[in-house]
Amino acid sequence: MPARESYAQGTPNWVDLQTTDQAAAKAFYGALFGWTYDDQPMDAGAVYSIAKIGDGQVAAIAPQSPELAAAGAPPMWNTYLAADSVDDATAKVGQAGGTVAMEPFDVMDAGRMSFVLDPGGAPVALWQANQHIGATLVNEPGTVVWNELITDNQAAASFYEQVLGLTTTTADMGGDKYTVFQVRGKDVGGTMPPQMAGVPNHWQVYFGVADADAAAAKIRELGGSVLAGPFDTPIGKMAVAADPQGAAFSVFQSAPA
Repeated sequence: MPARESYAQGTPNWVDLQTTDQAAAKAFYGALFGWTYDDQPMDAGAVYSIAKIGDGQVAAIAPQSPELAAAGAPPMWNTYLAADSVDDATAKVGQAGGTVAMEPFDVMDAGRMSFVLDPGGAPVALWQANQHIGATLVNEPGTVVWNELITDNQAAASFYEQVLGLTTTTADMGGDKYTVFQVRGKDVGGTMPPQMAGVPNHWQVYFGVADADAAAAKIRELGGSVLAGPFDTPIGKMAVAADPQGAAFSVFQSAPA
């Protein structure tokens, strides 16, 4: 897969993990996906660990903010959506039924971002690239292959259309209809209702693997848990998992071409 150099507005372009034990998370995902890390300094002596496969940047792992830690928030993977202008997109959030959790701010020379909640309460980051476009390597084992909004809120899809111009279509998944987000006619993500009781509305991150069964076994071996699957779908085999600190993610093995 050629390195990515840009992302059209509305396309998921980055993911990062905010966790209660950064060192343990780095060890877990490094062993699972073969990641190495480029530690970038943050405030108060913390580091932002950019996960890499070869020279490609694929994700990041960071410590929870003091505010999240004090609130007892669980570790979670965050999805970022590309925005041509974070300020313009964030200004549309309230009228579209969402809430601005963090107003736009600069991240050194990497880019500019905000953090918002959609009408169902699912958190998502908006990212305007400068030196950091987001992931430079995707759609390979160990990298992000899909981002999926899990929500029971019917207004959520309209929110993303109003704020970022995302449109939707439906795909046939073996007789079930699946809602797909599109940018300029290209599939960039999906959305579906929660399939398990008690699951909060959120963006789920899917990482590619060569063998979903082997990945599930490795997750357990490394101290994580497999919450569902592995199970077959019309497009491949997947499993829903959690790392040892409790952050949920999915692994996906594409069906043979």
